[in-house]
Amino acid sequence: MYIVGIDIAKRKHEAAVIDGEGTVIIKPFSFTNNCSGYNRLLAMLTKAKLPLDEVSFAMEATGHYWLALFTRLQKEGFRVQVINPVQTNSIRSFYIRQAKTDPRDALLIAEVIRFGHFSESTLHPENIYELRELCRGRHAIVSMQADVKRKVVALLDQVFPEYETAFTNLFGDTSMAILQACPTPKELSGMPLEELCYLIEVSSHKRFRMAKAQELQALARNSFGFAMAGDVFSTMIRLYAKHLDFLKQQVREMDRKIAEIMDTLDTPITTITGIGPTLGAYILSEIGDISRFSSAAKLAAYAGIDPTMRQSGEYNGVRNRMSKRGSPYLRHAIWLAASSAVLHDPALKLYFQKKRDEGKPYMASVGHACRKMVSIIYAVMRDNKAYTPYIPNEISA
Repeated sequence: MYIVGIDIAKRKHEAAVIDGEGTVIIKPFSFTNNCSGYNRLLAMLTKAKLPLDEVSFAMEATGHYWLALFTRLQKEGFRVQVINPVQTNSIRSFYIRQAKTDPRDALLIAEVIRFGHFSESTLHPENIYELRELCRGRHAIVSMQADVKRKVVALLDQVFPEYETAFTNLFGDTSMAILQACPTPKELSGMPLEELCYLIEVSSHKRFRMAKAQELQALARNSFGFAMAGDVFSTMIRLYAKHLDFLKQQVREMDRKIAEIMDTLDTPITTITGIGPTLGAYILSEIGDISRFSSAAKLAAYAGIDPTMRQSGEYNGVRNRMSKRGSPYLRHAIWLAASSAVLHDPALKLYFQKKRDEGKPYMASVGHACRKMVSIIYAVMRDNKAYTPYIPNEISA
């Protein structure tokens, strides 16, 4: 058996080869992350007269840079093992203590595989991988929306602080139409009343008419906002409002694509109270194959919802704060699902209220509900069966 350890980087990888006894067969060498580099990798193995059917490749899951090489090797029938970078740390420390030198990572990765003490990472099936990329992209766009909204609020606070009192939703269709047309007090008060009324009527689908137009112009005429640099404030607010419209369209497009993939999966995860198609997509795409986790506790640890451990001297304790070490996307989705479920799911509602009655703060109680939600998700995905709320006579801790 021969192990090719590969240290992954963006443009250029480094590889080294050892045999089953740990003897270095090929010293570390570099190859580019493209077709010519891939051919150089295979040429080095051929030059060393290694039987390719006895060669195993190993690499760390470093960002997304390993994916191209991994899929190419798999496509050509090679055995490829992927490990978490954290797993090389212990063996790196061992080598440094023994040799007092910093070992090459390619050799360390090969040694991790040779010793066999590692947890192998896997590439999700294509539809799950696509779903994960869509969900993470959606998360990024939603974060952009929140950032742009904060900027709009900051600008309005300066130039037109009274404006948001006119709307229950500052970023609803009617308000957004006005922000793109006449965002400053000077522009709003100067617009002909009939024109403003028509704009409001169309954008609100006839929910608001003359009364709202008169209210807005009254606010504009009596605004206590910053009167200088009005043109700059107007330009910035208009641009941000248009940007928000564009981001909203992107989210809708992503939601349509997510829904298409979810329809092909035929998953029962959306039967869980608090989990709709979008949250279900986030959760499925981050978990992947549920058989990777031997228990709900392992899944909770992966999501970073497990409680933290604290050790000092002879004291060992468990703190009820989440460790937050795992997937932030999965943790956020589970938190949102649990926050909804404690209002609508009879079992989780009782459990949540039990924690509140024990004197736990609201956020801590939701944290406990999150761990219950993980158990529900694990059971539903493991058994591939629809969720049915279970209400015992005595809610367990």
